[in-house]
Amino acid sequence: MHYGYVPGIDKPLSRLVQGTVMVNSTELKRSFALLDEIFALGGNTFDTAHVYGQGDNERTVGRWLSERGIRDQVVIIAKGAHPNQDRARVTPFDISADIHDSLARFKTDYLDLYLLHRDDPTVPVGPIVEVLNEHLAAGRIRAFGGSNWTHQRLQEANAYAKAHGLVPFAASSPNFSLAVQVKAPWAGCVSIGGPPGEAARAWYQREGMPLFAWSSLASGFFSGRFRRDNLATFDAYLDKLCVESYCVEENFRRLERAEELAQVKGLTLPQVAMAYVMNQPLNIFALVGCQSGAEFKANLAACEVTLSPQEIAWLELNADTRSL
Repeated sequence: MHYGYVPGIDKPLSRLVQGTVMVNSTELKRSFALLDEIFALGGNTFDTAHVYGQGDNERTVGRWLSERGIRDQVVIIAKGAHPNQDRARVTPFDISADIHDSLARFKTDYLDLYLLHRDDPTVPVGPIVEVLNEHLAAGRIRAFGGSNWTHQRLQEANAYAKAHGLVPFAASSPNFSLAVQVKAPWAGCVSIGGPPGEAARAWYQREGMPLFAWSSLASGFFSGRFRRDNLATFDAYLDKLCVESYCVEENFRRLERAEELAQVKGLTLPQVAMAYVMNQPLNIFALVGCQSGAEFKANLAACEVTLSPQEIAWLELNADTRSL
């Protein structure tokens, strides 16, 4: 396992980050077994959210941490201020309320990395930066950042922090994968993949800001289940989101190139897609939603794979790259 650091957090963070949306209290034995397996493989960083399972997600992960006695060894990424069906919630009041909710659910006195789950560009950055700094100073959070924030808004927020002697955003969590997201699966999602994301990636490379790439395997697109001739057969909610977000000709060509490279390197298709993410010239962490320790281990092996610039260009279907 490779590890990285986020300013303000005194623990290393595993570069492969396990999402916990599938963890719940109704399947406690299975949920704990999954978390145990990943932790045993060196995965010490877990992505959670205030809205997952209406709080059950955080309570379940918190119970696991408490029963195993490993809170000081684990990095919790908590997300809050997600909109509800009535209103946007990126406000000082909602940020504070969600932080206090999460602390109570986890039964802990601090959250390692706190990410605003969405942005509301109509809200000035000043009050947001200020309230996050208040919670930082109080010790409730160790570092903060934005999930689905554009690099322009992050730049604006950090300029405000610098001008007022405050701590800036330390991390960002946009969508990024080999497959280009052609339609946002939910309102307010921000992607830095493909040609449209070039400016954002260049900014992150210059800044060196830690990037937590969600849907790094494109919501299952690189599982191989989705083909041009079977897209109408998917009726599960998440599968239909994948079809709408990724199943276009450009991405099928990328998938076919990834299959070809997988055969050359003796890897699986998902492993090539993961290696693509981890070989970017960025301070990157990959968020995955593994359903088993074996799946996590396969992704871990992919993180050890080195891809050349020529291979990266091949996967991206660079017009000037005709063959490997």
